[in-house]
Amino acid sequence: MPSLTEELENEIAKRRTFAIISHPDAGKTTLTEKLLLYGGAIHLAGSIKSRKTQRHAVSDWMEIEKQRGISVTSSVLQFDYDGCRINILDTPGHQDFSEDTYRTLMAVDSAVMVIDVAKGVEAQTKKLFKVCKQRGIPIFTFVNKLDHYGKLPLDLMDELENVLGIRSYPMNWPIGTDGQYLGVYDRSEKKVKLFAEDTTHGQTARIADIYDLDDPKVLERIGQDTLHSLQEDLALLDEAGETFDFSRVAAGDLTPMYFGSAMTNFGVQDFLEGYIRLAPKPMPRISTRGEIAPADSHFSAFVFKIQANMNPAHRDRLAFIRICSGKFERNMTVWHERTDKLIKLSQPQQFLAQDRQIIDTAYPGDIVGLFDPGVFGIGDTICSPEQKFKYADFPVFPPEKFARVSARDTMKRKQFVKGIEQLTQEGAIQLFKQSGAGAESYIVGTVGTLQFDVLEYRLKNEYNVDIELVMQPYEVARWLAYESGEPVTPASLKGVERGMFVLDRKDNPVLLVSNEWALGWITDNNPSLLLRPVPFDNKAV
Repeated sequence: MPSLTEELENEIAKRRTFAIISHPDAGKTTLTEKLLLYGGAIHLAGSIKSRKTQRHAVSDWMEIEKQRGISVTSSVLQFDYDGCRINILDTPGHQDFSEDTYRTLMAVDSAVMVIDVAKGVEAQTKKLFKVCKQRGIPIFTFVNKLDHYGKLPLDLMDELENVLGIRSYPMNWPIGTDGQYLGVYDRSEKKVKLFAEDTTHGQTARIADIYDLDDPKVLERIGQDTLHSLQEDLALLDEAGETFDFSRVAAGDLTPMYFGSAMTNFGVQDFLEGYIRLAPKPMPRISTRGEIAPADSHFSAFVFKIQANMNPAHRDRLAFIRICSGKFERNMTVWHERTDKLIKLSQPQQFLAQDRQIIDTAYPGDIVGLFDPGVFGIGDTICSPEQKFKYADFPVFPPEKFARVSARDTMKRKQFVKGIEQLTQEGAIQLFKQSGAGAESYIVGTVGTLQFDVLEYRLKNEYNVDIELVMQPYEVARWLAYESGEPVTPASLKGVERGMFVLDRKDNPVLLVSNEWALGWITDNNPSLLLRPVPFDNKAV
């Protein structure tokens, strides 16, 4: 029987934990579902845009996501493929939900960047790429929608370098002409892979015929012009392209690049197998005790996501943890850093979207959902009682949009307070109380306006509360403190009438103003005032 160290090393080597990032509509949720299809986790792929069959992407479990065809929460998906345990975190693409995406990136060891072949590098892709770069996360690129007309592969390589500042190494190369690609050339295997015609509209795995480049059947199937063009492109890549260097991939300076179409399953299996071969296994994490290695025998993890009501029938609340070291065992007792208490981890679950199963063990790199009676918070560290340390703090996001929110029916005040408190704990919104105001309403801050739609929808459908939502004319929030340590009050602050004085959930004073000019006036007229875009005990992104 292997020792715990041998068991950990064996299991860690199998793990691949990554997030899929992109601009909205680039196709990352579809790619996620097709990876599940090839992994055998599902047998028939659905489409988030399929109105006839009313199928929706497996990773979009929230009702509002199905209605709008967008992802607004990070889904956690797990499956096994070719001896590896794959943990996929599918993230929201819409910029209004970038908080959830940023937190998800804290829990992964690599990222897959999905790019629309026609649109190239888009605004949200730039933002998410920057976060990956800052965190030193290796990035793999999947150029999607090759079944549509788009930019030339060489032009997309130039765009990655010029816009994102990262060089690319194509692991495969599309064979054919714009929008009419027939297959790919695998550069590592030096094989031509020609796909059979897709007759199932992407619902089943796509079979490839594999040939050597000089096989007469290749010429027969793709024609002389396409073959000549492929040979020229490959020669150019060999002569003028990058040399593959995994150390540069690990450092975030080089991205392995794959071409395909998630909708038609074109090149998806090539990408999955290539990713498994190249992607990093779980990496060490920085803590207050220094670097914690995954193979450390002591268990540790952190909470990166909290989700209420994944099962509306049970009104449950789950805390998602990323295991960083040691072996997780059901019903184990751990130390909870924030409360300095011992807690028992019962009902651990792993996921295929909303489908879940109770598990007994898990290992570094795995994502586990824990039943949460209200104990956990985002960024919390849990670890073996004899260790007692904390992992690095999560970034905090300054809100930019504000609204006054109250229950339309005062008789439903209790449900309203419960719902809005739970959604705050998920990290979807930030909650404030206006100084001196009554208890009937809250000021809610978000990164984007779409979050208010989700707030209203979820309060209505999960807590049976209709709300009154009035947008406020503020776009800047600043936490306040005096250099002397004296408390900041509305009476002590010059120019407080130029904005709104509120308190956060910890009763820290915050000033909301409409623009930077108003903020500048207050700064100039309160010389001993300290202002920060996040609470003084946090860091901003």
